[in-house]
Amino acid sequence: MGEAKGVVKHILLAKFKDGITEEQIDQLIKGYANLVNLIEPMKAFQCGKDVSIENLHQGFTHVFESTFESTQGIAEYISHPAHVEYANLFLSSLDKVIVIDYKPTLIYS
Repeated sequence: MGEAKGVVKHILLAKFKDGITEEQIDQLIKGYANLVNLIEPMKAFQCGKDVSIENLHQGFTHVFESTFESTQGIAEYISHPAHVEYANLFLSSLDKVIVIDYKPTLIYS
């Protein structure tokens, strides 16, 4: 096994507050996606809505995945003024949130 070189994933699981409309969620997602254009260390962004049939989501409905080249890149992202401004808006719309950063591990067989 080995860590993928130069890649760190930033995963955010979100449960939006009751009363937040789908239109508001769409706008929040567009704002999140736009951060990749504003913050240089953020290399990629993907998101999606839970579609699992296992019903183990614990109320979390959306997944947001950002890609960085290093943990230092994540630190720069977190402190960047565009992220700080956006995070204040985004987090105020959430009922629950989990954030995990990890380096993908390659499994050799």
